[in-house]
Amino acid sequence: MAKRLYKSNTNKVISGVCGGIAEYFNIDPSLVRLGLIIFSFMGGSGILAYIIAALVIPAAPLDHFMHPPGQNWNNDDWNNPNQGNGPPR
Repeated sequence: MAKRLYKSNTNKVISGVCGGIAEYFNIDPSLVRLGLIIFSFMGGSGILAYIIAALVIPAAPLDHFMHPPGQNWNNDDWNNPNQGNGPPR
């Protein structure tokens, strides 16, 4: 499956743009937020870019939130108590 850019549901402060970019590039969201602040002080371009990104980047679908990228999820995990990924029994 192709990797897609979404606004984050978990790493969100205002609208999840910085968290979504951080999840896409697999980096710390604080670094993306710091970069946004630096660009904001350089003529305000960071604020404009954030507003445009908040309008353009779609929110993460519910299945993306339930199964974060980078984790292998298999429907059989919930039915097999030996896997350890399902609910406690």
